[in-house]
Amino acid sequence: MLEFDGFGPEKVLIVHNPKIGLRGFVVIDNTALGPGKGGIRLTKTVTLEEVAKLARAMTWKNALAELPFGGAKAGIVADTDIPSKERKAELIRAFAQAVKPLVPEYYVAGPDMNVSQEEMRIFAETIGDNKACTGKPKELGGLPHELGSTGFGVFHATKVAADFLGLDLNGAKVAIEGFGNVGGFAGKFLSEAGAKLIGVSDIKGLVYNKNGLDYEKLIEARDKKGSVIAYDGEKQILPNHDIIKLDVDILVTAAIPNLIQAHEVNLVKAKLIVEGSNIPMTQEVEEMLAQKGTLIIPDFVANAGGVISSYVEYIGGTEQEMFKLVEEKITRNTKLVLEKAKDTLYTRAAALTIARERVLEKCEWCKP
Repeated sequence: MLEFDGFGPEKVLIVHNPKIGLRGFVVIDNTALGPGKGGIRLTKTVTLEEVAKLARAMTWKNALAELPFGGAKAGIVADTDIPSKERKAELIRAFAQAVKPLVPEYYVAGPDMNVSQEEMRIFAETIGDNKACTGKPKELGGLPHELGSTGFGVFHATKVAADFLGLDLNGAKVAIEGFGNVGGFAGKFLSEAGAKLIGVSDIKGLVYNKNGLDYEKLIEARDKKGSVIAYDGEKQILPNHDIIKLDVDILVTAAIPNLIQAHEVNLVKAKLIVEGSNIPMTQEVEEMLAQKGTLIIPDFVANAGGVISSYVEYIGGTEQEMFKLVEEKITRNTKLVLEKAKDTLYTRAAALTIARERVLEKCEWCKP
């Protein structure tokens, strides 16, 4: 059941093409600041309710990043856990044809789970407009997410938060949940800053070494053997969910939603959690963690690097301009949120207050 309030959603489009087995949806949450911006998620389990929540998160993320975009999100229900390249192309092409009336005036697409720059090429070509989406290949003027903009932003959010806690990143113990595009690049920049990666998980398990893991070997295991558990070095292999229990200074979430449940709060030892993934826990769980002294950088603050990169692509900027703007905006807004939340550590409430104020300033029809 969709929830509506004074901010939105403004438009909901449900797409069904029985001939090719396409089921999908677009939720345009709020366009007060500009066209709705948000990626296309392609999974077996994606639902309209999930997409609506993510669209609202994009409203706040774009507002907090001070971008001329509203919030939106799309979802396509996949047939299998890992759709083939050909099947993804078929689904994206049909989906683009179905949503064409909304694009790009009301909706600007981008990559999300199981959707890459190649699918964005198909989307843009089907719509017939390069402004239809971001995350396109370079030859189409794109700044693909494979450049690591989101992970780069997560790193800078972590850097600011560690400084706020008086924690030296050089030598800090870090665990990363998920080692795809976001977690992999976050790990790269954190290890370059001297942080010690002691636990990294993916769908197949958790590789752990209390003395530290070599970043390059983790990447080699992931890319050549399909999982970090193939890491070539001293290690323990544990269940992937054990990532939340590790004795670390910093936990970076970069994969699944609802990672930490309320009954698991006391198992979390990390002093700092940086949400590279979307909705890795409920607001209730965040508040419980804050009460026990854990600092959390919310998803729409920490992982905004991707949409900041999208904006730079949208206006025709360069890679160098993108990295510069990601660093500037993530650093500034993380500091702003931490300053507002310094007495309570309820960082999401602080960030939401800032984002809502920015939307309300431009939104004539919104009701707080």
